[in-house]
Amino acid sequence: MKDNYIPHPLDTSKIELSQELIHLSEAMAHNVHEVWSVGRIADGWTYGLTRDDKAKTHPSLVPYEELSEKEKDYDRRTSQETLKFILKNGFEIKK
Repeated sequence: MKDNYIPHPLDTSKIELSQELIHLSEAMAHNVHEVWSVGRIADGWTYGLTRDDKAKTHPSLVPYEELSEKEKDYDRRTSQETLKFILKNGFEIKK
């Protein structure tokens, strides 16, 4: 990280997601993990107890359900913030 980099994400703190969108964000989080896993596997990565960039092993190459809550929360936050970003920008999300 460069010392002068200061992230400025769009402020979505006032955007509240409906219960339906919370459920959607969970499905998105699951899919985000699946997409990440497919990419890693395509790049030659395999499961390993520790992350090793040289050996291309990663402990998160497991089904979403087997991730720790901390790891799931990372994907959930990403999904929820993406949905909030969409709403903040004036789009509607309809089923």
